[in-house]
Amino acid sequence: MASVAPTIPLLIGSDIYRFSTYGPTHPLAVPRVSTTIDLCRALGWLPDAAYRDSPMATLAALGRFHDPAYLAALLQAERSGIVSPEDRERYRIGTDNNPVYPEMFRRPATSAGGVMLAADLTAEGGIIHVPGGGTHHGRADRASGFCYVNDCVLGILTWLDQGLDRVLYLDLDAHHGDGVQDAFAGEPRVLTVSIHEAGRWPHTGKAEDRAFGSARNLPVPAGYHDTEARFLLQEAVLPLIQRFRPQAIMMQCGADSLEEDPLARLSLSNNAYWAAVAAVLPMSPRLILLGGGGYNPFTVARCWAGIWATANGFQIPEILPSEAETILRRLVYNRAAGRNPPAHWMTTLADPPREGPVRAEIRQLAAVTLQET
Repeated sequence: MASVAPTIPLLIGSDIYRFSTYGPTHPLAVPRVSTTIDLCRALGWLPDAAYRDSPMATLAALGRFHDPAYLAALLQAERSGIVSPEDRERYRIGTDNNPVYPEMFRRPATSAGGVMLAADLTAEGGIIHVPGGGTHHGRADRASGFCYVNDCVLGILTWLDQGLDRVLYLDLDAHHGDGVQDAFAGEPRVLTVSIHEAGRWPHTGKAEDRAFGSARNLPVPAGYHDTEARFLLQEAVLPLIQRFRPQAIMMQCGADSLEEDPLARLSLSNNAYWAAVAAVLPMSPRLILLGGGGYNPFTVARCWAGIWATANGFQIPEILPSEAETILRRLVYNRAAGRNPPAHWMTTLADPPREGPVRAEIRQLAAVTLQET
């Protein structure tokens, strides 16, 4: 365990994300973490002193949350490349959402190792970005929603093992952070807060679901935009954080709430993510920033690179330098939008703001969120 807090924000990554893919037709067949890191380096934002390579979590470390029999099945599936019908049914591996692929144990184990390392390094404080983390759907005994392990839960457990007793988990992904909420349901030391699209898979996270007092859910309607995100941040999320007084905050920054994402119907610009990170930064001595969802490589990488800039206080240029632009122009995105991408996906980091009126259901959601149980 680290005895001294990092003096600068750190980014934890791995080359495993550069060559690993869930398969050519899967939504995660896009380079996200590697492109984020490449952009940060091209912009001069990621010196060697700020980077750490992620270790791969051991079976024993993963067993802090996950069932050993499930982990054994996951490892066996990676080694053999096949899954028995019994393991497919029991553990939900080898399905359309959770396919067999060559790194199906090593990649999630690396994500988990990175998040647990971040929790260790922030034992005495600090800010760490782990864009490969954020697999918030994973269950103790099965895969779920592209997530084979739950690195968020494992990172929080690492903090709890250090003796912390007020940890806040904030999830901005378009999909409800069900695996994290359920892992800590009724646990007074952890408060989970999830802002997600109402009615979207996994069809959980209703406003009235408070997981025995340890959760707050903010299911937002389609078209949720920057003005509404700012309203919920100021009128619900920040007051919750102030009330809870966390010793540590883990923030899952899944980028599928962006307007251009193919798997949701929300309309945020990346400015909304950066504003949320900037607002949360001073509210805890320990902050871990994770990735998560996001299935358009242009918008995900630009969003997460901007999160790293925000954590460091770096100025985001209006026009990207040629080296950064070249990285984006090399991306291949086989959905319709990728065949004719708009110019600003290549030349800028910041999206145009997406403002609008704050709808009545958003105002009501903020009020309900702050009501005591």
